[in-house]
Amino acid sequence: MTSLLPLCASARTASFSLDAGRQFFVLERPQRWQLADSDGTVQAEGSTATVVFTITGLMPATAYRLIIDGARLDFETAPESTLIDITTRGASPEADNNAPAIQSAIDQLPPGGTLKIPSGTFRTGPLFLKSDMTLLLEEGACLLGHPDRSLYPVLPAHHGDGRVLGTWEGVAEACFASLITAIDCRNLRITGAGTIDGGGDAGDWWTWPKETREGARRPRTLFISNGREITLSGITVRNSPSWTIHPVFCENLLAADLKIENDPLSPNTDGFNPECCRDVTLTGLSFSVGDDCIAIKAGKRDPKGGLDQSCERITIENCRMERGHGGVVIGSEMSGGVRDVTVRRCILSETDRGLRVKTRRGRGGAVSNITLEDCVMDRVAMPLVINSFYFCDADGRSDYVQSRQPIPVDNATPRISGITIRNVVARNVGVAAAAFYGLPEAPITGIVIDNYQVTYDPDARSDVPDMALNFQPMRHGAIIAEHAEFTRRSGIRLPSPDQSIAV
Repeated sequence: MTSLLPLCASARTASFSLDAGRQFFVLERPQRWQLADSDGTVQAEGSTATVVFTITGLMPATAYRLIIDGARLDFETAPESTLIDITTRGASPEADNNAPAIQSAIDQLPPGGTLKIPSGTFRTGPLFLKSDMTLLLEEGACLLGHPDRSLYPVLPAHHGDGRVLGTWEGVAEACFASLITAIDCRNLRITGAGTIDGGGDAGDWWTWPKETREGARRPRTLFISNGREITLSGITVRNSPSWTIHPVFCENLLAADLKIENDPLSPNTDGFNPECCRDVTLTGLSFSVGDDCIAIKAGKRDPKGGLDQSCERITIENCRMERGHGGVVIGSEMSGGVRDVTVRRCILSETDRGLRVKTRRGRGGAVSNITLEDCVMDRVAMPLVINSFYFCDADGRSDYVQSRQPIPVDNATPRISGITIRNVVARNVGVAAAAFYGLPEAPITGIVIDNYQVTYDPDARSDVPDMALNFQPMRHGAIIAEHAEFTRRSGIRLPSPDQSIAV
């Protein structure tokens, strides 16, 4: 029986999942859909080739029935107090910088209102959203980040009340405001079929990836700080100056049916990085980026002050991840702890690594209850890797970080436990089927591998499993485990019997 489920609805869009429990990202075959009103009159028709899809062009506070492959679903769009088209407030595709006109329209928008970006490319500096609003990008619409850095205000490291505001790799630091910035927002929706283009390829952003200029770090494209009840659906986000979508201290965030695209050579252009967030769902997202597709983070210890909240209850499902450095990465900023992460029914293709946990002495924090299940990887060099010797930061190659001898356990010792790999297929693996590198003083515990099938890439070249000193290059390795304890290992199928599990 076809399973059709509602995910979210704004006043003028709605997103759904079709057979999400039995499919991955793309449906076995495209499906036609019909949308009828309360009288049964067909209002729109279309098709979807993906499990998660978005319908646009709806009317506010209206009851609809969606019919697809014999399944019927009744839903209602959200009410809307006002609709403002930015072109009625002075925005124009001919303008060099539409930020003043668009920001004025945002400021005038009453609670429950929708700000419409119509078809056309609107160059703009940073925009600041607010609570109880919808930003609607119609098909063909593009908000394009202006390349002039002088138009970007700087977010300080802290709010006036001491809370962290500007962040960079888990540390409180001043940052340029993002093209779309939302601070302390509640009930915010960003939706539609249009595009937010961060303009990373147009300015000089990609030429100083780890530097500061004018006392600030690079902006993201979409930055959401301390948000509640946030919904992102349908849109494309691309060409980010640095991390693409970066929610920090957010709760109850849903991202559905997004396309996140960056040049494969663009530096540190991660796709979606929830940091110190709780109750986040990413469903039906497509990634092709210049760094990690998804990176789950929880701040780090630093003299400048780090973020101080766990990242927990993260669900990633029915997503497609292509090319990035990592598919789903946890860390290396994890000092606040990362727990209860589930990745299921995802497709990963040509990423350097699949599921990756990276940390080191000095981080502290705990990673626990991480599940990867019902996923398929192809040409992923290292499908699974947990590395407790990741050589980040200035002291990353020091004896303290890299020593394989045990040292006393303290609050700077990272801990990793409860890793479950279930029903995973990894085709054309290059380096090794999996690698688990725990600390001698804090082994990885509670590893479960249940039904894991691996084939090797015949053209693969030797490489190290991950970034640390004293890792030896390898090719077509089995399952490497150093200071790692398995609770269960079953159904592991490697190409040849001589490549057995090394424990």
